[in-house]
Amino acid sequence: MSLTLKPRNPVRAKISSVGSYVPPRLLTNADLEKMVATDDKWITERTGIRERHLVDKGIGSSDLAAEAAKVCLARRGIDASEVEAIIVATVTPDMAFPATACLVQNKIGAPHAWGFDLSAACSGFPYALQVGAKLVESGAHKKVLVIGADVMSSIIDYTDRATCIIFGDGAGAVLLEPCEEGEIGLIDYHHEIDGSGAPSLNMPAGGSLLPASHATVDAKQHFVHQDGQAVYKFAVRKMSEIAETLLTRNGITGADLGCFIPHQANKRIILSTAERLGVEESRVIINIDRYGNTTAGTIPLAMNTALDEHRIKKGDLVLLASVGAGFTAATTLLRWEI
Repeated sequence: MSLTLKPRNPVRAKISSVGSYVPPRLLTNADLEKMVATDDKWITERTGIRERHLVDKGIGSSDLAAEAAKVCLARRGIDASEVEAIIVATVTPDMAFPATACLVQNKIGAPHAWGFDLSAACSGFPYALQVGAKLVESGAHKKVLVIGADVMSSIIDYTDRATCIIFGDGAGAVLLEPCEEGEIGLIDYHHEIDGSGAPSLNMPAGGSLLPASHATVDAKQHFVHQDGQAVYKFAVRKMSEIAETLLTRNGITGADLGCFIPHQANKRIILSTAERLGVEESRVIINIDRYGNTTAGTIPLAMNTALDEHRIKKGDLVLLASVGAGFTAATTLLRWEI
């Protein structure tokens, strides 16, 4: 391995803590068999999903985000009053405004923090991670919370078997802080968007183009609409493509990685990417069977799984990768410093 670090600011950012939260209620494949024309075998073979967690009525993304943030801060042993900025990646905000970050700031009791939301669908967390890292690297802040949270059940049509089998609800949070002497933290990233893919995965109504009306509700335009084949083809190509770009730029290969933490959209996409990168399956974190696709929540949830299962350790080179609606795509290379 020959890792080449590009010149950077004197301050480097690192992930210093991780927390996650999923609601307790489960929706299993067996439950879905009673709701739509599908079956457990079909779902498992094509997606890798066996169950997903769903919120109860009256629970929003800010609630999940706040719980994940509390776990994250407790693990670090600090009070929320020390948090200086909060970035929430979500496509299911509690409401159009105020930002979910405002609601989280109040719920966790972080009086000195400012914040905002970021919308990049399944790539939302890695996008937010880089924004938070720049706040730390610039010297502006020393403690930044980055959260990925989505209540996808709020925008899913449970009569549409193409989408209802895929998504779940959940949140994950990380704390970003400056590296200490000898630490490397976040190394590099490569992000892309391709707006021509917007028609393939979107929620058509609810924005300024198609405000809510009887017509949009009757047409089910406030639910996720997906061209599954188009999304799959793009994801299976683009995730490995941008990951290879990032690894090559930094002089390493998949074999050098201690851990690969991909977005959890489809098990076949994950394993195809790992194979192309040359990452052993034992180093790939997969928890889609337990949570489904929680959109912005998948990568921090998978980080938490890696910690719980003792499959990641201090000093590991870690690759994050995602592809999502937009189309968006993101990869991040970092040294694990926890």
